[in-house]
Amino acid sequence: QVELVESGGGLEQPGGSLRLSCAASGRTFSSYAMGWFRQAPGKEREFVAAIWSAGTTVYADSVKGRFAISRDNAKNTVYLQMNSLKPEDTAIYYCAAGNTYYSGSYSNQYSYWGQGTQVTVST
Repeated sequence: QVELVESGGGLEQPGGSLRLSCAASGRTFSSYAMGWFRQAPGKEREFVAAIWSAGTTVYADSVKGRFAISRDNAKNTVYLQMNSLKPEDTAIYYCAAGNTYYSGSYSNQYSYWGQGTQVTVST
């Protein structure tokens, strides 16, 4: 069983930055892709970013150039650096562990999910 624990959410002003962390345990972290998804009130969960085991990154168009996903295999942790935040980035952000060494933008490519962390962008 894989456990994912997110942290780093909070309230930030438009234009500000936040960094989310997701600590993983339960399997060989470095062998699997990791991803971030988000769900805003009244909306479907959507893909944000993914990082493959070899380091390849994939981003949703809405966050490309503003967000950066990274991983530290020694710490079994994946990060999401969020810059130039906008009010529309407000959502619960979920960390997800992929089924294999690469995973993309579909939820069914991920087997395990964290509990989520709230990000609110507002004045």
